[in-house]
Amino acid sequence: MKQEYAVTQEVADASRFSSATLCEAAGKTGSLPAGIKPLASGMKVCGRAVPVHSPPGDNIMLHQAILTAKPGDVLVVEVSGMYDAGYWGDIMTLAAQERGIQGLVIDGCVRDKEDIVASEFPVFSRGLCIQGTTKHGGGTINEPILIGQARIQASDLIVGDDDGVVVIPEEHILSVLEKAKQRAEHEEQIRQQLKAGKNTMEIYGWK
Repeated sequence: MKQEYAVTQEVADASRFSSATLCEAAGKTGSLPAGIKPLASGMKVCGRAVPVHSPPGDNIMLHQAILTAKPGDVLVVEVSGMYDAGYWGDIMTLAAQERGIQGLVIDGCVRDKEDIVASEFPVFSRGLCIQGTTKHGGGTINEPILIGQARIQASDLIVGDDDGVVVIPEEHILSVLEKAKQRAEHEEQIRQQLKAGKNTMEIYGWK
């Protein structure tokens, strides 16, 4: 039976903003590599991070992470730079959904795209690979990981959409959300000025 969960106020507030807005509000920090994209257009993920480090070409720690994560969490996985393997598929997707997991962000590849997309489970990955994985074990769960220039710790906020994925450190969530709100309001004012006949050179004072 699928586990239900209550969405926290911080997650609800963050879900209203794009990853780009949150990245800008965080001082242009926290973006994951541009190569990590959703499997299908329109996918969005927002929740607290469960960071996972996996040895290259092995996915047993991802199976364990499904059991470790709480409803509403997002699995964020680093695979030791070995992208050419399908670390995640349709069976793991169903297992994660039944646990109430919000989504997967992986610095590696997955497979079974058609089934995953049909399930509406948000998956952000480097791409697709049919190559299977080993089950030797090793790795960590809920220990800090590094993906690109972004450091991810347990309970950090993860937001992903068509533009990409951003991580917001837990201790900065409230301040980043406030700045994101201010940025969104400012951009709405700019839209109104454009509709009134001004151009971007005038608005931004670049002339």
